Amino acid sequence: MPTQSFYDIDKQRPLVIIERMRAFFQISTLLILLSACSVTPNAPEISVGSNNDHPSTQTRQEVVQTAHTLLGAPYLFGGTTPRGFDCSGLINYVFRQAAGLALPRTARQLVRVGKSVRRNQLSPADLVFFKIGRKKSIHIGIYIGNGRFIHAPSSGGKVNIQRLSTKYWKIRYRGARRLIYGS
Repeated sequence: MPTQSFYDIDKQRPLVIIERMRAFFQISTLLILLSACSVTPNAPEISVGSNNDHPSTQTRQEVVQTAHTLLGAPYLFGGTTPRGFDCSGLINYVFRQAAGLALPRTARQLVRVGKSVRRNQLSPADLVFFKIGRKKSIHIGIYIGNGRFIHAPSSGGKVNIQRLSTKYWKIRYRGARRLIYGS
């Protein structure tokens, strides 16, 4: 068995290092490509577009009508049924019933759904968001037109209609999102 000199071993070391670096870069590239397939976007596009079977104007009207049928339902923390709603529970129930949309459960998640809408471009069925209290509490309602929205207020309240122009809501308004597009 021939013996290798220290000089011969030292010549092979750069080749081993290059081969290991090549393998590392190949594996890294593969992992980057595979991870791109599993990334969830920050603002999922959950929406109803316009089509012949169910035009979006009709869907918006159904959302508003469904919300109206729930006026007077009691507030219930974590509530998602007509027996009691919290603000995001009301949104989830109405959009599931009227538009067949399964939305995220919390107001903090809902603020990332759909597309942002300017206040002067609100349409019925847009979601309106408010900052309530000193903490990062987000409150949400459904815009119904004419500067009004339906929401499930805090503890002890009932689902009701409010005006965006009321001082309380005007100073707390933080934005709106549209889930239903088209004419």
